Formats: sequence, C-alpha cells, structure tokens
Amino acid sequence: MQESSSKDRLHRTNGSVIPLLDKVGYGSGNLTYGIVFQLVATYVVFYSTAILGVPGSIIGTVVGLSVIWDGVSDPLMGYISDYTRFRRFGRRHFYLLSGCMLIAVSNYFLWVIDPGLSTGLKTAYLAILLFVIKTAMTIYSVPHTALGAELSDDYNERSSIQGIKTIFFILGLFGATVMGMFLFFNPTPEYPQGQLNPAAYRNMGLTSSVIALVFGLVCFFSTKKYIQYLPMPDDKGGSDHEKKGSILNDVKQAFSNADYRLVVTGYLLTNIASALISSIGMHVFTYTFQFNNTAIAVIFGVLFGMCVLSQLVWVKISTMLDKKRTVVSGLSASLLGALYFLVLVFFRDAVTGKVLYFIPFAALSGFGMGGLFSLPLSMIADTIDVEELSTGFRNEGVFYGCMTLCYKLSQAVAIFLLGILLDLVGFDAEAVSQPRATLMTLGLILAIGCIVSLVAAMLAYSGYSLNKQKVESIQRQIQERQQKTNSKN
Repeated sequence: MQESSSKDRLHRTNGSVIPLLDKVGYGSGNLTYGIVFQLVATYVVFYSTAILGVPGSIIGTVVGLSVIWDGVSDPLMGYISDYTRFRRFGRRHFYLLSGCMLIAVSNYFLWVIDPGLSTGLKTAYLAILLFVIKTAMTIYSVPHTALGAELSDDYNERSSIQGIKTIFFILGLFGATVMGMFLFFNPTPEYPQGQLNPAAYRNMGLTSSVIALVFGLVCFFSTKKYIQYLPMPDDKGGSDHEKKGSILNDVKQAFSNADYRLVVTGYLLTNIASALISSIGMHVFTYTFQFNNTAIAVIFGVLFGMCVLSQLVWVKISTMLDKKRTVVSGLSASLLGALYFLVLVFFRDAVTGKVLYFIPFAALSGFGMGGLFSLPLSMIADTIDVEELSTGFRNEGVFYGCMTLCYKLSQAVAIFLLGILLDLVGFDAEAVSQPRATLMTLGLILAIGCIVSLVAAMLAYSGYSLNKQKVESIQRQIQERQQKTNSKN
C-alpha cells in the first residue's frame, strides 16, 4: 500500500499541469456556492420581513447565528474531509456530490415558505432552512476548496486553478443579483414593485437550485478521474492512532505555521473591506450620492466585471512578480480606488447623481479585488507544503476551513458594529431624507474603513516569506523523503 501511494503521489507531482477543460470543470463548481451564497446574503432579510412578515430583530438574530455556525463548522468539515477514507470517492468527492444536492434542495424550500403561516412557524422554517443551507454549503465548499490545492503541486499552476475558480465565484455573485433584479422582479399589475411578489422568489429559488446542482455535478464528474492520484489518509504512514490527531491539534498545527497566519490575517482584513461595501454600500450609494437602481447596477457591474476580466491578468502577473508582490499590487490598486472614493465623499455635492465619476472607483477596486480573491488561496496551498515537510501530513481541509472561519467571524463582527454605527450616526430608515452630517459620515465610514483595512492587509502580507524557489525546494525535499521511504519498503 505504501509503495502504491508513493507512486501515485509522484505521478501527480510530475503530471501537475492540469488541462484547461479540467480546470474549468473544477472552477465551475464554485458557481454552485457563489450563487446560493449571494442569494441568501442579498435577499433573505428583505424576503423574511417584506414577504413573510417576520420581525427584523428576529430574522437578524437567526441570520447572525447561522453565520456564526457557518464559520465554526468550516474547520470541523475540513477535519472530517481530511480523514475521510472512501476508496471510490477519495477524501473530497463524496462531499461534493452530497453537498451540491443538499444545497439545491434546501435553497429551493427556503424561497417557497407560505406567507400565510403563523409567525412562529415561519421563523422555525427560516431558522431550520438557513442552518441546513449553511451546513450544506460547508459540506460542499470546504472540500471543494481543499481539492483545488491537491490537483497540482506546480507553483504557478495553483494560481491558474484558483483564478478560474474565482471567476465562477464572481459570476455566481453577479448572477444572483442580476436574476433577482432583472429576470424575476419585473412589475405586474398586482405587484407594481416586483420585489414584493412572492412568486418571484419561488421562481428565483427554483432556477438557482437547478444551476447550483448542474454546476456541482459538472465539478464532480470533471475531477473524479483525479481521485486515484490525490492524497489519502493512508498515504501518511503509521497506525491509525498516529495518523489521526484531534481537530484542536490540527488547528493548532495550522496556526503554528507563520506564513499561514500572515495569509489568513491579510485575507481577513481585505474581507472586512468587502463587508463594509456589502453592508453599507447600498446606504451610501442610495442616500449619500442619491443613485437609483440602474446607476448602482452600473457601478457594481463594472466592479464585478473587472474582477472577472482581471483574473487571467493577475495569474500572469504572479508568474513574473511572484505571489506576495502580486497580492500587494492588488491591494495597492484597491487602495487607490478607496482613496479616490474618499475624494468623491468630500466633493459629494459636485458628484451626487453623476455615475460617471464613480466608474474609476469601480474599475480600480474591481481590478484590485480580482487578485485578492484568488491568490491568497494559492498561497495557502504553498503553506501546506511547509506543513507536509515538517510533519508528513497534509491537512488542506483544516487549513482552508480555519481560513474561512476567521474571515466569516470577522465579517460577522464588522456587520454587527456597522449596524450599531448606523444608529449612532443618526440614520433613520423611515425618514424621507437624512441629515447632511449623517450622509457625509456614512461615506466617510465606508471610505476610511476600506483604506484602514487594506493598509493593514498590506502590512500582514509584507511578512510572508515563501516564493517560487522556496516552495519548489520544499517539494523536492518531500519527494526525496518519499523516495527513501519507498526504497526501504
């Protein structure tokens, strides 16, 4: 068994250039996660309050608890996946298959809750379905992300794999928004405001569930042939007791890796900037700058479009500058966008309602964000090589699970604090107009918050020590050790 495992491992290393079609197949699976994630994030609070009539305080609590569970369950799922032993499905593929099915089913039932039920029943259904959806997304997304680190040992190929994966994630985010606003929320005689039509949510839920299932299956069947070459728990040698440590020990081992800590910190900080935009961006664009839905759609369309178009550019840049310098370049582009936005806030009276002034902000921010979505995931794969050299173990699931736990908890805290800030600055949702000071403060919170988080992220990434030469040296040492072990056996 040991000899066979080592040969498979070497086969995977030497054949590390993955065909483009297979990379697209793997990456397309991220659309399954992205589209449902964005639907829930964008619409569930409005749907629960405006359509189902559940009080905002109740649904806010339910959503908050589901986000916390979502984060906490990530490293747990990573641990389970790392030590899974299915011969037919490997460590990851059983969860890809079952996870995408559970996502599709639970997502559909979330959007067809009967508004005529009692508040207690509607709240119970919402809570159960949200927790099931979050669990399903964890079952699917953590093994899917870990699989991306296992498909290739090649330093640059890892960036290409993550870049394509990120394209599909962004398409999922964009698609969820477009489906709601332009395909399903069209006005009818009975519902002049289409977003108040319960049938629209049912149709949206069905369509998104079909899309999630189809792309999850595409990912499963596109990567299934690689199972025989991917690491298994048996590859690590030793007895079962020696191979399988506790989840706390595995988490501790992950955070003992200095470069891993730096990437997680940098990723956490950049996602705080994303949380700022998603949480109060609509407030700022609607009230501070008085944009209608079309103008806001243009701004976010440019931002997401640049994210997608920049992926191949950042992958190419990373082969020339290396990953650390490329991430810092992405942060610099996003920082320029945030500084430009700060100028727009100060000149609010001159730019209010004029969308063209905001195109440079969207383009710069989108271009920078494109690199910040994918490259850190590729860098995490490199830090796992360091762990393998040190311990002989590869715990991709735990590494990526802890990463998502950290940024999800940081976003939850940021969203909670922003909710408090809205009250402190005097924002009144029922008022026709907001005080001038409130409008200016909202813009400053968004701009300065993004600037501070991006600068802090640059400081975190500056300490990262791995580069192509170091990673390839580590991989050679791992191969030499495996060959020696194989020759002894």
